[in-house]
Amino acid sequence: MLAGGAATRLGGADKPGVRVGGRALLDRVLTACGGADRTVVVGDARPTVRPVRWTREDPPGGGPLAALGAGVRETGAEVLLVLSADLPFLDEDTVRRLLGALAEDPDAEAALLTDADGRDQPLVAAYRAAPLRRELARAAEPHGTLAGGPLRLLTGALRLTRVAAGPLASFDCDTWEDIATARARIREHGSVLDEWITAVKDELGIELDVDTGVLLDLARDAAHGVARPAAPLTTFLVGYAAARAGADGGPEAVAEAARKAAALAQRWAAEQDEAG
Repeated sequence: MLAGGAATRLGGADKPGVRVGGRALLDRVLTACGGADRTVVVGDARPTVRPVRWTREDPPGGGPLAALGAGVRETGAEVLLVLSADLPFLDEDTVRRLLGALAEDPDAEAALLTDADGRDQPLVAAYRAAPLRRELARAAEPHGTLAGGPLRLLTGALRLTRVAAGPLASFDCDTWEDIATARARIREHGSVLDEWITAVKDELGIELDVDTGVLLDLARDAAHGVARPAAPLTTFLVGYAAARAGADGGPEAVAEAARKAAALAQRWAAEQDEAG
């Protein structure tokens, strides 16, 4: 993951640390590739949502090709996922599609994401390590360094397959206007709850698939059948009960606790109806 650029169009701001939806851009990309065996970040070390290995290109600020070379040296994996750290809407599905496209085409040496205009995105791509190292070595030969080299030196020599991006997967943040657009998009009605839940999970350091519908139904039943303040308190108690289940906890424990609490709220509501 490349996170060491100068961010000149952001006035030199610490772009990987800029927050969108309460999460640093770097952390958002790290969440999308959480299944990696090893994650190498090329940039200045900082706290992250999960453990990573840090390195830096030589010289610092030597450009994306030099940063890519520095990152590749830190891993012996046969397939490498290469990502920039400014992709607020990159998701696990896009990562799976890139890796799947490379696996399905034995002749391909890299699978690149293409944006809405059909342009290749070499920093949102999956590469076979051996051809990537070969072309990095060739690119360094003329001047003895990768610093300042353009990425087209790399991708122009590789056999490529391409994956069309979803509506937002290739959206990157180069300017403050881009940041403002990203912040506005995550608050759109269709995605704000998923964004918020992911942000909370990252902040609390928990890994759990949450059935949002079950918890919202429970909150509604508690609010209508008991009292409005019962909604947040009940969902908290359901989470606590699932946590106490220990090794047997997880989505199933949450669902079972929610089922019991919802049934209780409905019994309360029935009693009120009878009293009425």
